Amino acid sequence: MNELVFWNGKKILVTGGLGFIGSNLALRLLELGAEITIYDCLDPRSGGNMPNIGDNRDSFKILVNDIRNFEALSNAAMGIDIIFNCAAYTSHPNSMKDPFNDIEVNCKGVMNLCEACRRFNPNVKIIHVGTSTQIGKMIKEPIDELHPEFPVDIYSANKTASEKYVLIYGSAYGMRTSVVRLANTFGPRSNISTPDFGFMNYFIGLGLKHRGIPVFGDGMQKRNINYVGDAVEALIVAGASEKADGEVFFAAADRQYTVMEVAEAITERIGGKINRIPWPRERETIEIGDAVISNQKIRDILGWQPKIELNHGLDLTREYYISRLEKYLA
Repeated sequence: MNELVFWNGKKILVTGGLGFIGSNLALRLLELGAEITIYDCLDPRSGGNMPNIGDNRDSFKILVNDIRNFEALSNAAMGIDIIFNCAAYTSHPNSMKDPFNDIEVNCKGVMNLCEACRRFNPNVKIIHVGTSTQIGKMIKEPIDELHPEFPVDIYSANKTASEKYVLIYGSAYGMRTSVVRLANTFGPRSNISTPDFGFMNYFIGLGLKHRGIPVFGDGMQKRNINYVGDAVEALIVAGASEKADGEVFFAAADRQYTVMEVAEAITERIGGKINRIPWPRERETIEIGDAVISNQKIRDILGWQPKIELNHGLDLTREYYISRLEKYLA
């Protein structure tokens, strides 16, 4: 499919569009000729950051509001062709400390979106961003879309629930819905000042400050990773294909890296030094161990495959942040 032809003139709503995934997606869709509305509450706990769209503010319709606001979200959804739901409260530890806020955003917010579309725009297509951590601990290797789900923290449990809401609305009301689960996405435009937005992006921030990078225990647990450009392309191919309707896909790299290997690559390509420290109790209780994820389904059905390997992705990431550190590091 010719992407320029498909996306040109399409009316797109990106919830969480000033955050990490959402802003990269919005900018890519802008390149493809789409008309984009960004909907974001700019809550610092959720990663929204106006500098993420740089000098392109006038190219977007920007609505500063919350997905918990049903009326505002309903108004935003009307007349839209495709919605990418990138809005989320993403901190695993904070979801354990403040579970009700996590439920409000990740469950009630997504239900608001589903219901707004059912009532006011039932022909819209919804692409919901899921997370690999919905699985919990790996029972069989590799993890695929049929793997049992036993999440070990409230954030992951609520992402599991919200994914099911989206799919239920698709099957029960004949709506076009699909889910793309992402794994440890890194790259430009993330919040890199806190571990709440993924360990890789936090490590990158520490490397840019030439600080110690904390690796808990031996760091030998395996992780799938994703450069954000590859993650965005997975969302785009799902948005453009009828084959994605009603489906769940894992979008992950072809190989896994240990946390230690990731930390070593960051120190080599960006900076910092590795500090090995014992597991903090609050992190050890929600640690999942190895995660080895298959991307075979999205390859077979949608033709997506990752293109940016770890070192190249880190080089691109460093290049982006190095001239913008004041906008991303406190």
